[in-house]
Amino acid sequence: MRLLLAEDERSLSRALRAILERSNYTVDTALDGDEAWQYLEYGSYDGIILDIMMPKLDGIAVLRRLRERGDLTPVLLLTAKAEVEDKVLGLDSGANDYLTKPFHAEELLARVRAMTREKAAQPDIRLGLGNLTLDCASFELSAEEGVCRLSNKEFQIMELLLRNRKRLLSAEHLMRQIWGYDSEADSNVVWVNISYLRRKLQRIGANVQIRAVRNAGYTLEVSE
Repeated sequence: MRLLLAEDERSLSRALRAILERSNYTVDTALDGDEAWQYLEYGSYDGIILDIMMPKLDGIAVLRRLRERGDLTPVLLLTAKAEVEDKVLGLDSGANDYLTKPFHAEELLARVRAMTREKAAQPDIRLGLGNLTLDCASFELSAEEGVCRLSNKEFQIMELLLRNRKRLLSAEHLMRQIWGYDSEADSNVVWVNISYLRRKLQRIGANVQIRAVRNAGYTLEVSE
């Protein structure tokens, strides 16, 4: 499942992302409300976690924009405020749930599971291109000659490429989205994981290739 996490405190954002990814969620992170809205304009998510007190655009404003355009993606609000009025405001604005800081990781995961339960009960989501299929529930990539299971990072790269098949995704974009803003990982990890994916695509007989455009990024291309 794909989540958007909007939290302006960098250390908390990193910690929450790590917790969610260990539970096999794919997570995009935003550090302010304006950035969160940009993700929501162009991306599709199974659940959204919004901190209320964010710069540029607060969580309630993001939530209201989302509901005004008819988007019913479940939303969990995070805040340091514990007053009843704030909870009522959030729920009246369209939030599905409300979690007050500080909280335990187990409670966050339980709230996320609860708000995405209906989505999880639906048939497995599969993304496809050419003869290639990515099963987002099992992390399996399949084509004419076989099936292979992807690592967490490989899966996130392939999912991003499939969901953005008409765009070039730069190494910097992949690094930021998958490893995070403050990751200490070397940027070469993107190239390494792309290399692993290319071998797996070849092994299963996919007619889809990962094409690199010099100084621009990566995209998927179907072979004739």
